[in-house]
Amino acid sequence: MSDETLRERHGEAGQASVLVRLPPHLVVLFPGAERRVSLKARDVNEMVDALDALWPGMRERICDETPAIRRHINVFVEGRRASLSTPLREGADIFVLTAISGG
Repeated sequence: MSDETLRERHGEAGQASVLVRLPPHLVVLFPGAERRVSLKARDVNEMVDALDALWPGMRERICDETPAIRRHINVFVEGRRASLSTPLREGADIFVLTAISGG
C-alpha cells in the first residue's frame, strides 16, 4: 500500500504533525486553551483553521478579513516569519507571537 493511500485512509492527506506555541495574551481569551498545541496541518492557514476548530474565534484574533495574519501578530515557523501560505513540514515548531508596544 502506498504512502498516499495510507494518508488518505487515515484522513491526513499530506498534513504534518506540528507543535504550535501560543502567547499567553491570546490563550487567556479562550477558556481551556493551552499554550502548546499539537495538531496536523499542511500550511499555516490550515493550522489557523485547526486552532479555530479547537477554540472558535481564534482565527479572527490571528487573521484579518483580507485574509492575512494581523499586523500585530507574528507567526514564526522554524524561526522564520511566515504567512498563511507557508507550508509546514512534519515536526515543525511554530510560535505565534503578539506585538508589545508602549511608552
